Amino acid sequence: MYSRILVSTDGSELASKAVRSGLELAKSLNANVILLTVTERWPLVETAAQAEMGVKDPVGTYEILAQKGARSTLDAAAEIAIEIGIECERIHVRDQHPSGGILDTAEKQGVDLIVIASHGRRGLSKMLLGSVANEVVAQSTVPVLVVR
Repeated sequence: MYSRILVSTDGSELASKAVRSGLELAKSLNANVILLTVTERWPLVETAAQAEMGVKDPVGTYEILAQKGARSTLDAAAEIAIEIGIECERIHVRDQHPSGGILDTAEKQGVDLIVIASHGRRGLSKMLLGSVANEVVAQSTVPVLVVR
């Protein structure tokens, strides 16, 4: 049914639940898995404020922190994969809005299913679907499994 599954995570608790669900599904289907996290471009206002406070390289500092955060997020997801007993590829997409990074990666990697949490760090105020999940569902050309 599905042979190549993209599992997106932002490291939130609900995203971890989606990671586990996606990995268990992939194992049951003997599918290949791509674990993905997307970090956005540095925030202009915050970066300017840091520069005013004397931070020498606020953009570079943000990039280092984003890279460390992405590595930590993917490592945590990979630990779940090890626990379940499935191998996976890890991808970090930088400087994109999460939905765009997810959709671009899905297309480039030729996946036939996207697994995503209903909301993550950004979407807690949403009543039904988080904005990222909603955008992915609305724009994806492949099926999307939304985990609540």
